[in-house]
Amino acid sequence: MSLAFPSVFPVLVTPRLVLRRIEERDREAIFRMFGNPEAMRFWSAPAWTRPELAAAWIERVHAAFEAREAIRWAIVRRESDNFVGTCTFFNIDPQNRRAEVGYILDRAAWGQGVMREALTAMLEYGFRAVGLHRIEADIDPRNAASVRTLEHFGFAREGLFRERWRVGDEITDSLMMGLLAREWLSHA
Repeated sequence: MSLAFPSVFPVLVTPRLVLRRIEERDREAIFRMFGNPEAMRFWSAPAWTRPELAAAWIERVHAAFEAREAIRWAIVRRESDNFVGTCTFFNIDPQNRRAEVGYILDRAAWGQGVMREALTAMLEYGFRAVGLHRIEADIDPRNAASVRTLEHFGFAREGLFRERWRVGDEITDSLMMGLLAREWLSHA
């Protein structure tokens, strides 16, 4: 079985959210999110300091989709189309039907169940429509909210890589977590 990477950008709809293509109109909200040190606390890069980084990032996001390397969705509220975050499949490995998942929310959207709702749609899409066998997450183990979110979906802790990332002047560990299609499909 091979992966069914989409030729047209997939739009996913949940009760409160739409996961859609990232657009130029999201640029200010993207900069605000990636420029917030609190939101970026456990990210693998420091907070952005220059607004022009958002435009270049959007271009890279579109190029990665066209190259079949990643699918990065804007998470927006259905009723307003307000941008609240992103979620991504990246490091897509067609031969092994594997991908990594990444996500980030604007600070104002924390604690509202937004990421659980978005990831439910994304994981369902990845396993059923794309045909992924395995989805992995590489997270900072100090990010307790992210660990809880992934464990909610059945991700297993599979290994700790000590001092794997250098973010600014800080060296951080990396917790690897994984979820298999059969685990998702048996509980979905």
